[in-house]
Amino acid sequence: MTHPADASIVPTGRPAGGNDPAGRPVQRRARAIVAVLAVTQTVGYGALYYPFAVLLAPLAHDLHASTTAITGALTAATLAGAAAAVPVGRWLDRHGGRALMTTGSAAGTVLLVLLSTVHTLATLYAVWIGIGLTSALCLYEAAFAVIVTWHRHPARLANALLAITVVAGFASSIFLPLTGALVDRYGWRVGVLILAALHGALTIPLHAAVLRQPDKPPGRTRPRVQREHDAVRRAAVRRALHDRGFWLLAVAFLAQAAATSTLTVHLVAYLVQLGHPATFAATIAGLLGVLSVTGRLTVTGLQRRAGLPTVVAAVFTIQAAAAASLPLLGHTTLGAVTAVVGFGLGFGVATIARPAMLAARYDTTGYATISGILTVPLTIAKAAAPLGAAALYTNTGSYTPVLAATAAACLIASVAITASRRISHVAVH
Repeated sequence: MTHPADASIVPTGRPAGGNDPAGRPVQRRARAIVAVLAVTQTVGYGALYYPFAVLLAPLAHDLHASTTAITGALTAATLAGAAAAVPVGRWLDRHGGRALMTTGSAAGTVLLVLLSTVHTLATLYAVWIGIGLTSALCLYEAAFAVIVTWHRHPARLANALLAITVVAGFASSIFLPLTGALVDRYGWRVGVLILAALHGALTIPLHAAVLRQPDKPPGRTRPRVQREHDAVRRAAVRRALHDRGFWLLAVAFLAQAAATSTLTVHLVAYLVQLGHPATFAATIAGLLGVLSVTGRLTVTGLQRRAGLPTVVAAVFTIQAAAAASLPLLGHTTLGAVTAVVGFGLGFGVATIARPAMLAARYDTTGYATISGILTVPLTIAKAAAPLGAAALYTNTGSYTPVLAATAAACLIASVAITASRRISHVAVH
């Protein structure tokens, strides 16, 4: 018997596909949307997020500010994106992603142009908060909401999410060196203008030309369809908020996000403290990005046999063991590499698991709103966890408690994922 959490739900207004001849053009459109979003997410993250690491030192120099003050702009942008998550989700559920993602791409391009003109810390914060808001309109969460509406079958949804995240997973590999080369050759201001031109030239026309909503059912007026759509969306959101399984999923992904964010920020410093050269520490920390792609491929392949919740819970358990082993084995090269590989396999799993599990559990007409509600605490956890880890290290004088807390968080995530699968859906009318 299929567990309710694994059942495929066919929501109102989703494309039929299957053996219906009309499903062929729908599938072609769905594939085109996946291809476009793979490109725009790569360019979007490459222009709106990853350049900050390269721009940090030049910005601090030109604005006569500390790196801490400059870094605060990224934190502010992250929190601004979290604040926009719920209203953006509601818009996506009602109107689809074409107008919103096109607008976000255009606004992001303009903000990059404005970034090239900043001369004060206040204007930097204003611009980067704007980038945080526009990122909520056109990056992963919005893209996933579009993908969910076009893919009914769990396997097709998993493959679509995998395709986008695998391609976009190389954004840092492409744009970090590109941004560095532009800054070295032209200076950071001209470099940012070039990134703005690239971002605008690719993302705006692709979002505007290709993104569409699935066709509405025939024989009903648009206002009636919209009312029915809104009613289904509200019912789905109520069902999620009254479902213990939803809150278990929230605990799971929040704990895992906190653990991942903590280790991402503190791994290099910890490895150096263990006695490894800084170059070695940075190199194996860089494996996390490559391993995230490996983990996504592995999970997508294994879920057909064991089910997505089971596979994700197992990966989170491996992460817990890897984090716990670092204080014991991390002094040696083999031990450090083994632990990082074990943790890295789960590094990007939540990115594809969360939308797939939410779409499987609830009517996906309300997916974007539900996902937006969940995004808020997740984003706050990602921003706050490294600061909490730093405070724990300062108070104890050791990274061992930090790694223990990281392992505990991953284990909590694994247990919560497993428990959520055992809870049936709650019907709310």
